[in-house]
Amino acid sequence: MSKSDQSSVQDIVVVGGGPSGRIAAIGLAQLGLSVSLVAPVPNAPDGRTTALWQQSISFLERIGVWDELSQSTAPLAKMRMIDDTGGLIRAPEVVFDSSDLQLNEFGFNILNDKLNAALEEKCCAEDTLTVIPEHAVSIETSSEHVHIRTASGGSLRARLAVAADGRKSMLREAAGIEVKTWTYPQVAVVLNVEHRLSHNSISTEFHTKTGPFTLVPLPGNMSSIVCVETEEGASRLCAMEPDALAMELERRAHSILGSFKLASNVKSFPLSGMNAHRLVGERIALIGEAAHVFPPIGAQGLNLSLRDIIDLTAVVESARLRNTDPGGNAILQHYEKKRTRDIATRTNAVDILNRSLLTPFLPVQAARGLGLYVVDRIAPLKRFLMREGMAPASGFRRPG
Repeated sequence: MSKSDQSSVQDIVVVGGGPSGRIAAIGLAQLGLSVSLVAPVPNAPDGRTTALWQQSISFLERIGVWDELSQSTAPLAKMRMIDDTGGLIRAPEVVFDSSDLQLNEFGFNILNDKLNAALEEKCCAEDTLTVIPEHAVSIETSSEHVHIRTASGGSLRARLAVAADGRKSMLREAAGIEVKTWTYPQVAVVLNVEHRLSHNSISTEFHTKTGPFTLVPLPGNMSSIVCVETEEGASRLCAMEPDALAMELERRAHSILGSFKLASNVKSFPLSGMNAHRLVGERIALIGEAAHVFPPIGAQGLNLSLRDIIDLTAVVESARLRNTDPGGNAILQHYEKKRTRDIATRTNAVDILNRSLLTPFLPVQAARGLGLYVVDRIAPLKRFLMREGMAPASGFRRPG
């Protein structure tokens, strides 16, 4: 589509071409606002997968994306946690079953390439969304609007800028928003495998001494694997020949899915975390990894980002209905207030679980084991945690 008229001021500009940026742009454009998406076209395949919970799926249905994706997904009906640390004190195996919440599944797992393609197509189909396939290179803010320049020298002005430009966000830095960062002595090795036995829509997470080893269903007899290892262990896995790696992964999975065959390239990345000290600046709102980053544990990453988008869309829609400025300070403060607790809670929970696997300190191992034992034995608590895992503040609601 064509670039925005440089002399006009539109309602919103979204910067960032990942799933968060594209979903936000679609949702905001469907409010009837003028929206531009500044996002280069992805130039590399992404063989990773994303597990989406019901709240995220409901939003994708609402913006008209899910129907095209649903045939390329695998349901996640059960989630199994197994203590494979080999420690003196071991937690019991715990199985979370969606049927306990009167649901057919907690959510679905999908290849990122499928999700990205559907979102790109939907962006191009939205009448009130202008797609600018470039990088944003600078932003200036004032009391009235933001002014963004693109790599080709183009510019556009808007009343609100949505920063979806990742953990090294240019918009966040321009707004002077500081971040807290931390690292883990771990590397995630990710790939997809074919296997002989059916996964039966069960996602299995082995808790090991180096971090989670997770098998997440894909369509057919396929699963995605996230293996959290030490830097040395990850390097060793990535250097293996495909057949040897398949056998090693099958061993770590205790052959619960039978023999493995690699179905994608192997990728790895170091684990780290980041939280922005603030979620808003002058006419700027942060979403996704511009606001928060944490390890791929419990499938919380994109689902947390979707909740950013859901809340931002809600406060912007409220401004539209009242005919007020979507980038005004009151609207942005409302968005930040809605998001702060959810982000802090999820970040802390993932951090505590991950660090508890790395410590040899027996009291910590005992506390983790006792906690899982209690969860497994007290059905109302288990249902509460399942609902909270999918959506915050939903734990005490009756399943509908």
